[in-house]
Amino acid sequence: MLTTKNWRQYLEEGFTLTSSGTSGTPKTIFQAPEKLAAANRIAIEAQRITPASRVLTVCRMTHAGGALAQTLPALSIGAHVDIVPFNAFSFLHNIVGYTHTHLTPAHCELVMQTRSFPKADLAGLFVACGSDRVSFEMIEAFVARGAVFMCNWGMTEIGPITINTVFDSLEKVMEYHAQAITGASLLGDRFYCETKVEDGVLYVRGDCCVYKDWLCTGDQVVVNEHDSMYYLGRANID
Repeated sequence: MLTTKNWRQYLEEGFTLTSSGTSGTPKTIFQAPEKLAAANRIAIEAQRITPASRVLTVCRMTHAGGALAQTLPALSIGAHVDIVPFNAFSFLHNIVGYTHTHLTPAHCELVMQTRSFPKADLAGLFVACGSDRVSFEMIEAFVARGAVFMCNWGMTEIGPITINTVFDSLEKVMEYHAQAITGASLLGDRFYCETKVEDGVLYVRGDCCVYKDWLCTGDQVVVNEHDSMYYLGRANID
């Protein structure tokens, strides 16, 4: 398992991850070194990770969100990383002094339900959130407490940081919320891979993808008039 001590071996040799299963049956995926390097470059750029960053990882290391979203990219450029199990009740205390963390929507919901969340000061914290539907109410709650919040879509096969939008003000949250597609959830308007939509289904490819050709994600999507992509549900393509 990836740790803050053995990460160089993983980066040099590659390693196997299990997909989360949120987009279908869980798969075992080998991430080759060149794919990891490409995914790291994207994650660092998209999340403004620098050698001075301090990352608190609470997601499991067996999944891309835990290992690849911030942990390995940050370690690869000399940033400080701590890995701890997620605990909603201690999260707001533990996050003090950190600049980055990656949460699932389920994590966010649990943190929002704690008594300390309404008074939390998250200024200076970059929160990446993905692996399931991210609501505008969730985005607004974290941004209102000072966090920069990145709504993100990714897959183990293409990399965890792939399509996203960064929200750094309540005004931007309100603007995007007003443009939202009813019944759909935002994926983003920043694209770190090639995309195409055929018969309403998203296909992706790029340097960080484990496949050479277009990968059918199985996700039904739609793009609004402002070029933001939204998730509708899973396509019946089996």
